[in-house]
Amino acid sequence: MEIIVTKENFKKEVLEAENTILVDFWATWCMPCKRQGVILEEMAAGGLTVGKVDVDEQPELAAQFRVMSIPTLIIFKGGKEVERLVGLRSREELEQILGQY
Repeated sequence: MEIIVTKENFKKEVLEAENTILVDFWATWCMPCKRQGVILEEMAAGGLTVGKVDVDEQPELAAQFRVMSIPTLIIFKGGKEVERLVGLRSREELEQILGQY
């Protein structure tokens, strides 16, 4: 499932999420982000909860989490950041990392 995450719904959708959630910080103009997005869409269709944060529309969230490069993927579990990945990642790598949580 994919969720558009904003500063208004971040607490409810990410921090209070019952399951592990992968939050994708991205932008429409970023080509690696678009490629990452396709992989994440496929994973979301398979049951992964993916939060999408457009850094141009949500600069406060990007600043709050010190996102300096995109794509940045942050994995949250129990309302806490447990893993941060910067740059384009393969589906296999993501599945391996998410398997830990």
